Amino acid sequence: MKHVTKIHYHSISKNVDIYFDDESKSVFSSEFLRVHSPSAEVQGHGSGPMKLVFNKQSVSINSIEPVGHYALRLGFDDGHNSGLFSWQYFAKLQEQQSALWDEYLQRINEHKNNKDSVPIKFIP
Repeated sequence: MKHVTKIHYHSISKNVDIYFDDESKSVFSSEFLRVHSPSAEVQGHGSGPMKLVFNKQSVSINSIEPVGHYALRLGFDDGHNSGLFSWQYFAKLQEQQSALWDEYLQRINEHKNNKDSVPIKFIP
């Protein structure tokens, strides 16, 4: 299992650099981390689909707290701070970053398209 060795938050770009013990590095936007939070609030309870989190383009991170030697708790400026980003979860995000982001954008677009379509009732 990969371990996180260093993190660096860039307050202007709102990006987080995550360095792993295999010498790899990933850059995650605050928005990406917020909408993919491991919390039950975002992931859903049980086997249901992930919740769709909207309007987090300008979210930033207020705090980064280590939890033992295995995770971080990220505090976002929208008040969200539940869910622990374990090293294993960061490794999953690293491996699947492009696919997860594409799926998120697709879900946002589907939601917008469904919201824009209003059923028309024909009254005889």
